[in-house]
Amino acid sequence: MLYEDADHERSKPEGEELDIGRTPFRRDFGRLLHSPAFRRLQGKTQLFPGHESDFFRNRLTHSLEVAQVAKGIALQLNATCAEFKQSPIDLDLIEFAGLAHDLGHPPFGHNGERALDDCMKEFGGFEGNAQTLRILSRVEKKTLKDDPAWTDVCGISPQGIDRRLGLNLTYRSLASILKYDTLIPLRRRRSTDLKKGYYYSERGLVESIKQHVGQPDGKGAKFKTIECQVMDIADDIAYSTYDLEDAMKGGFTHPLALLVKIGNQNLFRLLWEKVEKEIKGVTEHEVFAALTDLLQLDTDSPNALALYAESKLIAGDGKMRSEFSSEMISGFVRGVSVKPKGGKGLRFSEVTVAHETRVKIEALKHLNYLLTIMSPRLKVVEYRGYEVVRTIFETLNSDEGHLLLPDDVQAMFERLVDTDSKKRVICDFVAGMTDRYAVEFYGRLKESGASIFRPI
Repeated sequence: MLYEDADHERSKPEGEELDIGRTPFRRDFGRLLHSPAFRRLQGKTQLFPGHESDFFRNRLTHSLEVAQVAKGIALQLNATCAEFKQSPIDLDLIEFAGLAHDLGHPPFGHNGERALDDCMKEFGGFEGNAQTLRILSRVEKKTLKDDPAWTDVCGISPQGIDRRLGLNLTYRSLASILKYDTLIPLRRRRSTDLKKGYYYSERGLVESIKQHVGQPDGKGAKFKTIECQVMDIADDIAYSTYDLEDAMKGGFTHPLALLVKIGNQNLFRLLWEKVEKEIKGVTEHEVFAALTDLLQLDTDSPNALALYAESKLIAGDGKMRSEFSSEMISGFVRGVSVKPKGGKGLRFSEVTVAHETRVKIEALKHLNYLLTIMSPRLKVVEYRGYEVVRTIFETLNSDEGHLLLPDDVQAMFERLVDTDSKKRVICDFVAGMTDRYAVEFYGRLKESGASIFRPI
């Protein structure tokens, strides 16, 4: 069976039988949808700052698209695989994973992530996926382990014990966003790169998740449920395709310009090396062929002007741009299949992407990165974003800096005893900021004096 009673259990038992008509996974979906952390995704940039155009995606719209693509993949697997016809992948759980996967992204995306990790390397580190698990299981304000007389808004006992349970989700829902089965070290050298995984503070929770959901067969097998795998693939599909659509709308590129760029040997070599890291053994010819096939241009046409006009039309015309993206998405989804495992191992069945499809997704994803995120226009945002996030953290972490925190966060900080936990509270607060709020907070600390009297 794909699901068992243990999958539906929560850290704190609840009266599920009183909720007629809704499954435990549907309840989790609702809790996520109504959470402040989910709403704040609308204020976090996906690729281009939202104030430049209402067209550009943000983390919220990206998450909605990932959920939709993930649901499409699940429907396809349910319809084509005999094992899942009998025990189908739960669509509420799939959508939950898609909607929740980016909750942990700090302001300014990967630049903010790098800034917070640099600040936290000696105290457990920071990483977006680890933060997602922490938000769902601890930071969100819904459930406490118990309800003693001392309970107040902060959720920390007078003895400094953290009683928070976040949204108190089912163990299977939490498993659906656990992408990296690796404990992030509590202490790391400042020179080390960012580590993906889960925090030391959530290690007990991860063990509980594994006890309830089960473990994959095979020595050294990593824990990753089928729902998490589908979400991960859907994220790559949405990221590679829709970020290109935004790049075309933003005037960064058009199909022919991409073709010209990949004709640059130095750039293409760098692109191929990035793809080869993900797909061992892939050749330069395969990467080039994948991209030229995706760009859908008749490069044999003798009329260069007509070719250029066609390319600009695709980038500039909303209908053609949407069709361009839609065809890529459909093709990518068709390339997804599953290798089902028997018995309880069904939940750890391997979701695979056809080699040709995977090359296209990885090539497009890394080409987007090289041409847009690494461009001078966005490098300014990257530089300032890192500076803003690090400055806010360091200010709040300074002597009496915690007095700048909101009352409930300040109460948590003061009740917690150990340094690691205190710094994690500051990190949680900064990571939860939207881009605009982070800029405003930074401005009140360092720039215009006109805003210093606004409440935090």
